Amino acid sequence: MDRPQFLLGVLAAWLGAASPAGAADDFASTVDDLVVANHILARLGVVDGFSHVSVRDPRDPAHYLLARSMAPALVTAADILTYDLNDAALDANGRTSYLERFIHGAIYRTRPDVVSVVHSHAPDVIPFADSSVPLQPVYHMASFLGTRVPIFEIRDAAGDASDMLVSSRPLGDALAKTLGGAGVALMRGHGMVAVGVRIPESVFRSYYTMIDARLESAAIGLGGRVTYLNPGEAQHSTQTNQGVLLRAWELWKRDYGPLTP
Repeated sequence: MDRPQFLLGVLAAWLGAASPAGAADDFASTVDDLVVANHILARLGVVDGFSHVSVRDPRDPAHYLLARSMAPALVTAADILTYDLNDAALDANGRTSYLERFIHGAIYRTRPDVVSVVHSHAPDVIPFADSSVPLQPVYHMASFLGTRVPIFEIRDAAGDASDMLVSSRPLGDALAKTLGGAGVALMRGHGMVAVGVRIPESVFRSYYTMIDARLESAAIGLGGRVTYLNPGEAQHSTQTNQGVLLRAWELWKRDYGPLTP
């Protein structure tokens, strides 16, 4: 048994010890947060009619939750499907899945620490995915980027004539390998993926990756020397931000959550 399988087994055993009522409450709360995350990401401009966010199923770490194929801003609890780690929907009932669901399953298979995944086509990050200029933190809110953001080159896995989509398990595995242990990976000609140990963290990282890319482009455009966070600053700022990121999440939930009828 490899380490990811062992860690998933430990997590599954722990979840199995929870009371049925507690597990049901946790699942309902997780679905609510996933719906809210879709709307927050849309209102913040991280996603538009495309892209998606998922969360590991609190009832079973070998499953994850993801909306049916639709615009994130329109997602409701009734649109959430359950997938196994082979990216098969267990309760589709005729509903269509996202073509790039393989991004999510691959990351959950290889990263037991990851609980939420965001895939975004945010245009601000594309210049850094497509050029030799590296995306680096110029802003303390994006300190989680560290000193190197990996870039997924789909040609290495799909050849020179793909449609640029991560629409198969082998391509999902290739992307997960590029991500490695990082919190964010860029995707050449496509966008990015951000992960977190909870939904608020993956949303936070995807948003501030987009903002940092915007700020770095502006700083480079000024024509002078750009000063980036050094490794020590990035490390300590990340630790601080992890302790307070729920402040932003609660505000975003209030301001950008789904409108109630």
